[in-house]
Amino acid sequence: MFKTMKQLFTSTNKDLRHRIYFTLGALMIFILGISIRVPGTQDLTSSLGFLELINTLGGGALQNFSIFALGVMPYITASIIMQLLQMDIVPYFAELSKQGATGRQKLNQITRYVGIAFAFIEGYAFAFAFIGRTGDVFQYLYIATVLTAGTAFLLWLGDQITQKGLGNGTSLIIMAGIIATLPQMFIDAFGGLVAFDGTVQVITLGVIKFLLFVIIYFAIVIGIIFVQESERRIPIQYANKSTSAYGASAQSFMPIKINTAGVIPVIFASSLLAIPGIIAQVIKNETFTLVVQNYLTYTTPVGFAIYVILIFFFAYFYTFIQVKPEEFAKNLQENGGYIPGIRPGEDTKKHLSKILSRLTILGATFLVVIAGLPILFSKITSLPTSVSIGGTGLLIVVGVALETYKQLEGSILTRSYKRGYSRR
Repeated sequence: MFKTMKQLFTSTNKDLRHRIYFTLGALMIFILGISIRVPGTQDLTSSLGFLELINTLGGGALQNFSIFALGVMPYITASIIMQLLQMDIVPYFAELSKQGATGRQKLNQITRYVGIAFAFIEGYAFAFAFIGRTGDVFQYLYIATVLTAGTAFLLWLGDQITQKGLGNGTSLIIMAGIIATLPQMFIDAFGGLVAFDGTVQVITLGVIKFLLFVIIYFAIVIGIIFVQESERRIPIQYANKSTSAYGASAQSFMPIKINTAGVIPVIFASSLLAIPGIIAQVIKNETFTLVVQNYLTYTTPVGFAIYVILIFFFAYFYTFIQVKPEEFAKNLQENGGYIPGIRPGEDTKKHLSKILSRLTILGATFLVVIAGLPILFSKITSLPTSVSIGGTGLLIVVGVALETYKQLEGSILTRSYKRGYSRR
């Protein structure tokens, strides 16, 4: 890592530094936008419930009811739905997914339109839910339009980061929003654990508790990095490739991550459980609100059980969408490849599906633990709700940071290779 950073500041990587500066400048615009409130509104003082996830991913923008209150969540929801529709549910989308770069470009365009439509619907629902029935239709439409424009701007800003900066723009915007809340979280944790109005012993004990909190927090970060980078390598041999000096067939590996689905299952599970809460905010029905509070919030036993089941379901669902054992077995057989000890075709598909199922159990369990840590932490401590350990946000930050660093390292290595080759 230190070697990579040292190479970054050499004169030969000036263009790469410019890309980093552009990325940081674009993210600063996003951070500034979080504090710009929608005209005619005020901060939300009521509990956000399941919408706390959207607020966290947006750096507190929803609590501020800023122009970026919706963030890029409508686009993420649209992306997930479009991926589902490509599974031969809508033949047109399935055909586009098989047309290579042209098809992907068309799907991306459609996804953005769907995301903007979702943003307008969510913006109108939020305006109606949080502003109350005192407003009129035109006021709701005005707020929904402003929030939709904020989401559209963030999508454009994300595209600019992807093209002119470093890393995936949309992912970096989400990461920046989460990181923006971390300083305040540590300040709240320090204020909640250290009581300066007590005796020296009480203050010392509070400082020790705070240091222990910081150590546990970073230990969880290290654990997330370890799991995110862990993978199962499946050996693959190609009989039609040239043999080695010992006469064995050329061999390669297919790496499968333990957590192939990433953070998508948690986001999708949280989004589904958030729907009843949004409906309860809109219709203001006392009976329905009590049902949501008692059975459909993850702070209750029933709600948490549903939350866990949804995470496992979407972990399996998304993993098998990403890897597709049947297509992999077919392509492997067509290219003359095979897994040692496994017959090509149907047996390869079953073998790969079995491995994926076992790995997904570990990955989904990991996601449940990370997503459940803030819930358990809030139950056993009296710290403010802004202070938490683990959680979806931390998982996103670590994942995006790892991917961005790998892209940076790859860019530096590519430039070094080209310079070395040109000197020959």
